[in-house]
Amino acid sequence: MREAIRRLAGQGVLATRQGAGVFVAALDVVEDWSAALRKADINSVIEARIAIEVEAAALAAERRSAAELRAMKRAGDERDAQRTDIEAHVDADIAFHRAIVTAAHNPILVDLFDSFTPRSRQAMIDLLRLRGEFGSDADQHAHTSILDAIADRDGQTASALAREHLLTLKMG
Repeated sequence: MREAIRRLAGQGVLATRQGAGVFVAALDVVEDWSAALRKADINSVIEARIAIEVEAAALAAERRSAAELRAMKRAGDERDAQRTDIEAHVDADIAFHRAIVTAAHNPILVDLFDSFTPRSRQAMIDLLRLRGEFGSDADQHAHTSILDAIADRDGQTASALAREHLLTLKMG
């Protein structure tokens, strides 16, 4: 009980006065500052992913080879298989998206993606922990749809689906 009062007082919801008791100071709980910063940081990461991966999906649809398409499908299958461990799921997801970026045949996009991967990886792990769920059928379907558009050489649909998927990850 003391710990709960201390935490609520720290958030400005309760006020304690020595000898007088505990009083309600605010009806709205102010979000934990570190959680708010994490969300902002995650959103920044997602915005950067949009900048890289949406264009890469369009280019991959135009430029991918048959071998690269097979690599993307293998990475997609591995991503689908990794639905129980957050870190393994994020690693498989990164491998899937990297296969797409590689198939774009733009070395600058690959360098950007690779240099960004450590920060992106941690942000995605944080995001999935905040959400408390990952690897849903809908999420896997979104990735399969992007891959199908790339296989069909439909760059416009591939990029639109990549953007739509990444926007669903942004924190409110």
